[in-house]
Amino acid sequence: MKYEPISVTELNKYIKEKVASDEYLNNVLVKGEISNFKNHYTGHMYFTLKDDNSLIKCIMFKSFAQNLKFMPKDGMKVMVFGTVAVFERDGVYQIYCKAMQEEGMGSLYTAYEELKAKLDKEGLFNQSHKKTLPYMPKIVGVLTSQTGSVIRDIINVSTRRNPNVYIRLFPVPVQGGGAAQKIAEAIKYMNKYNLADVLILARGGGSLEDLWPFNEEVVARAIYESTLPIISAVGHETDFTIADFTADLRAPTPSAAAELAVPDIEEIKIKLYNYNNRLKLSLRKKVELMRLMYEKCMATRAFKEPLQNINEQYIRLDMNIKTIQNAVVLKLKDSKNKALNTISKLDTLSPLKTLTRGYCIAQNKNKIIKSIKDIKESDEITLKFTDGQKQAKIL
Repeated sequence: MKYEPISVTELNKYIKEKVASDEYLNNVLVKGEISNFKNHYTGHMYFTLKDDNSLIKCIMFKSFAQNLKFMPKDGMKVMVFGTVAVFERDGVYQIYCKAMQEEGMGSLYTAYEELKAKLDKEGLFNQSHKKTLPYMPKIVGVLTSQTGSVIRDIINVSTRRNPNVYIRLFPVPVQGGGAAQKIAEAIKYMNKYNLADVLILARGGGSLEDLWPFNEEVVARAIYESTLPIISAVGHETDFTIADFTADLRAPTPSAAAELAVPDIEEIKIKLYNYNNRLKLSLRKKVELMRLMYEKCMATRAFKEPLQNINEQYIRLDMNIKTIQNAVVLKLKDSKNKALNTISKLDTLSPLKTLTRGYCIAQNKNKIIKSIKDIKESDEITLKFTDGQKQAKIL
């Protein structure tokens, strides 16, 4: 029997029609846990519905989504009612949801919230413990898978911003069993041997279970105990893990983490150029100011006539000497006048002055005779005159 080949489009169309003709698939009620939820800006909701063994993609268009009384999110257990159909272009089948009812939170999400609350209470998320990133790191350590776009994006962004930076990759599994323990060991190893200036912990987007290694306690404590600053860049911008809260800085994407870790060398050159110009301008202004101060200083009389002040001091000294001399002369003259006045008074009061007016002084044995009782008959006395003395006898 000879078969005629058909195109992929024809095959997908055939399968789509087969699925569409199945009445059971036209109205299904499925329960499961939401994963990889995306609320598109158009209002459509895209997510994956999974259980322990399998998963299926789902979409709820805006016309149905606006009737929901809650906002779906990863880890939430729900029941969805809708139609299973094939998206012919991509050859995939998915549930086109018409209604959704919340059942509760999934086990992973519950564990996530419990661990988050526990570590937050212990202080692992405290801002005071966050370390500052080095301004110009020489070595950037990257903990991620050695294959894939994450490491390539980090290398491309880092080397574009600074070609001299060295990227040191420590390959670690980013999902699956045992990944968390290996990530924690890698962080400790990089710290023990001081292999980098800053670490980037990175992986691409994924569902809650894909990102789960970064939600485990062993990784959170390794990040907290790290002496090297760590940037967490796990998942997409809307994904938040325990590692994001514990790290010193969170980046929305691995490329953004590289931008945060590595400064743009061109921007630094521009800053240095601007600083250089500002320094030159400041120095010119300083020199001009000093020149003006010098000219003003040299224009003062102290520099134009340096001896003027000394000469003025000489004149002041001469005036002081003259003042002292005059004071001495006046003092001597006053003292002389006082002396003459005193002498005149003494002379007036002198008994010798009285002798010039015809008086004499009678003395008996060198004692002045003041009373007749001071002498007796036959005493020899002395009579002092202004021009001499004579002896006399009392009769």
